[in-house]
Amino acid sequence: MLILSRRPGESVHVGDDIKITILSIKGQQIKLGLDVPEHMPVYREEIYLKVQTQNASALELDNNDLMMAAALWTSKDKQ
Repeated sequence: MLILSRRPGESVHVGDDIKITILSIKGQQIKLGLDVPEHMPVYREEIYLKVQTQNASALELDNNDLMMAAALWTSKDKQ
């Protein structure tokens, strides 16, 4: 992990397209400003992890689903 020190108003550039600016620091809370391309999604970590879990669940194959799909294909072939 890269650790950088920045003061409010200072920025960090990630590649050519991403700029992160420290807007303010208040106690244990930091406000960040993110300039990212419109097409690039930005998620809070807890939301990102939830999306990843749901995507993995959606990709899991259930044997019953596979058997039902196979039955549909074979019934179409018979017609």
